[in-house]
Amino acid sequence: MQERQKGLGLILVALMLGMLLAALDQTIVSTALPTIVSDLGGLEQLSWVVTGYLLASTVSTPLWGKLGDQYGRKSLFITAIVIFLIGSALCGLSQSMGQLIAFRSLQGLGGGGLMVLAQAIVGDVVPPRERGRYQGFFGAVFAVSSIVGPLLGGFFVDHLSWHWVFYINLPIAAVALVVIVAVLPGKSTRTHHTIDYAGMALLGSATSCLVLLATWGGTIYPWSDPMIWGLGVAALAMLVGWWFVARAADEPVMPLRLFTLRSFTMSSLVGFVVGFGMLGALTYLPLFIQVVYGVSATLSGVHLLPMMAGMLTMSIVSGQVVSRTGRYRFFPIVGTAVATLGMFLLSRLTEHSSTLTMSIDLLVLGAGLGMVMQVLVIVVQNAVGYEDLGVATSGAIFFRSIGGSFGVAVLGAVFTGRLNDDLRAVVATVRLPAGFDPARVQEDPTVIRRLPPALGAEFLHVYADAISRVFAVAAPIMFVAFVLSWFIPEQPLRKTVKAVDLGEGLGATSAERSSLAEVERGLVRLADSDLRKDYYARLGALAGLDDVPPAGVWIIARLGGEGWVRAQDLADRGRVTRAEGRPYAEQLIEAGLVRRSTDGESLRLTAYGDHMAETLLAHARQGLKELIDDWGPHPELQHLLDRLCPELLGAEADRPS
Repeated sequence: MQERQKGLGLILVALMLGMLLAALDQTIVSTALPTIVSDLGGLEQLSWVVTGYLLASTVSTPLWGKLGDQYGRKSLFITAIVIFLIGSALCGLSQSMGQLIAFRSLQGLGGGGLMVLAQAIVGDVVPPRERGRYQGFFGAVFAVSSIVGPLLGGFFVDHLSWHWVFYINLPIAAVALVVIVAVLPGKSTRTHHTIDYAGMALLGSATSCLVLLATWGGTIYPWSDPMIWGLGVAALAMLVGWWFVARAADEPVMPLRLFTLRSFTMSSLVGFVVGFGMLGALTYLPLFIQVVYGVSATLSGVHLLPMMAGMLTMSIVSGQVVSRTGRYRFFPIVGTAVATLGMFLLSRLTEHSSTLTMSIDLLVLGAGLGMVMQVLVIVVQNAVGYEDLGVATSGAIFFRSIGGSFGVAVLGAVFTGRLNDDLRAVVATVRLPAGFDPARVQEDPTVIRRLPPALGAEFLHVYADAISRVFAVAAPIMFVAFVLSWFIPEQPLRKTVKAVDLGEGLGATSAERSSLAEVERGLVRLADSDLRKDYYARLGALAGLDDVPPAGVWIIARLGGEGWVRAQDLADRGRVTRAEGRPYAEQLIEAGLVRRSTDGESLRLTAYGDHMAETLLAHARQGLKELIDDWGPHPELQHLLDRLCPELLGAEADRPS
C-alpha cells in the first residue's frame, strides 16, 4: 500500500511539474520582454514571442488529446516533454528575434501536450474517490503560475539573464521526464478516434493568417499591400475549407452545430475579447513599467500583482457564487463592464502617474476579467447537450486562447504604429546628440536613461503615449464584449456543471476531454463533497441499517462482493488497528451480517450481509444518478454509474471515525 502511494505521489508530482512549466510559459516571458528586445532588437516583433507560443499550444491541443486517447498517453506525454525541452533550450540559445519566435512556437507545441495529457493521465492513475482532491491541486498549479510567472521572469532577468527564463525549464522538465519514464504505467484506456487532421490544419492555418494580418497590417506593410490582401484571402479560403470539412468529418475539431446555440456563440465571442484584453495587458504593461517608471524587471512583476490578485480572487468568488446560487448571467455583464473601466483607466496613465494609481487601475481590470473567465466555461457547459459537452468546453477555451493571440498581435501593431509616429514627431522637433540614432530607442529602450534629462523625458513620453494608446484601443473592444454579454441567456444550471474547476478559469489553459470525462470530473467533485458529510450514516438509514453505526456500514460496503478478506487487510484499508476495528466487526457478526473464518483471521459477508451490501450499492447509485439526471438518459452515463459507484463506496478515505 505504501509503495503504491509513493509511486502515485511521484507520478502526480511529475505531472504537476509538467503542467506548471506549460502554464508558466504563458506568463513568465512578459516581464523579460523589454530586456529581450534590448538584447535582440526587433521591438515590432515583440508580440510574436507570446503569440507564437499561444498559437502552437492552442492549435495542437486537440491533436494531443485524441492521439493520447488512441495510442496511449505515456509515450505521448514523454514526446511532449522532449519537444518542450528542446524548444526551451533553443529559446535560451536564440541569437535573433526570428529564432526566438520560431523556437517559442516549438516550445508551445510541446506545452499544449503537457497540459492536456497531464490532466488526462490523472484519470488513468488516480482512483475516482481521490480524483476530486487532486483536480483541486492541478487547479492550484494554474493559480500559482498566474501569480509567480511575471515575478520569476523578472527575477531571472535581474539576477541571471533573460536566457534563464527558458533554461530553468530544463532541469525541471528533465526530472518530470525521468519520473514518468520510470514510474508511470504504460497501460491506459484506449479510445478509437477519427481524427480531423484537415480541420485542425485549416483552422490553425486560418488563425495564423489572421494574426499575421493583424500584426503586419499598417505597420510592416500598408493595408493596401498585396501581402495583407493575400493573407486575408488565404484566411477566408481556409475558413471556407474548414466549414466544408467540418460538415463531413465524423469527429470535427469544432462541430458547426455549436454555433447555432446562442449561449455558445456569445460566450465564445466574449471569451475571445477577454483573452484579447488579458494577454494584451500582460504583454505590454511590463514594457511600460520598466521603460517609463525605470524599475527593475523583478519589480515590474510585483507591480502586476494587483491585476493577478484581482483576477484570481474574483475567479474563485464568481465560481463559488454560481455554484451555490445556480445563477451566472450577472457575472459576464458586470465583469466586462468593470474590465472596460479598467482598460479606460489604464489608457489615462502617463509618465507622471503614480504607482498607486496604476495599481488601482490594474486591480479593477483584474477583478473584471476574473468575474468573466471562470463563468464563461460554465455557461458553455450548461448550454450544450451531453454529446457536445467535451468539444464545447475545449471550443470555449480555444476562443479565449485565440483571443489572447489576437490581442497581443493587434495591440502590438497599435503600439508599434503609435511609437513610430511619436518618434518621428520628436525627431522633427528636438535636437539630437551628435551621432545618436533615434532607431536605437526602439532597439534598446534602456538607452533613454542615458540621454540628457530633457531629451530623455521626451522619449519617455513617447513610450508612455504609445502604451496608453494600446489601452485606449482595447477599452472599446472590451466594451463590445460588455454589449455581447447581454445576449447570453440564463438557463437552469446542471448539477455537475456547478462543480467548477478553477484551473480552466485562468489564463489560456488548454482543455481536450470527452463528454464522458467532463461529466465524470463534475460527478467525482460532487461525490467528494457529499462523502465527507455523514454519508454512511445517511446511507445506512436509507438501507434500513439504523442500528448499525456508520463505521459498520462502511465495513459492509467494503466487504461487498469481495469474499473472504483478512481482518488485518481490512484494518489497513481503514487505516486503523485491528483492535480499533474489532468492536464494529463483532457488532456486525452479532447482527448476522458478517461471519468470521475458523482461524479468526478473515471476515466475509453472510447472505444477509450480501443482500444489504447490494442495497447500499443501489441507494448509492441512485444518489449519483440524481446528480446526472439533468443530462438525460444516455448509455455512457449508465455505464459511468455502474463503474463509479462500487469504486467510490467503501473507499479508504471515507472510513467514518
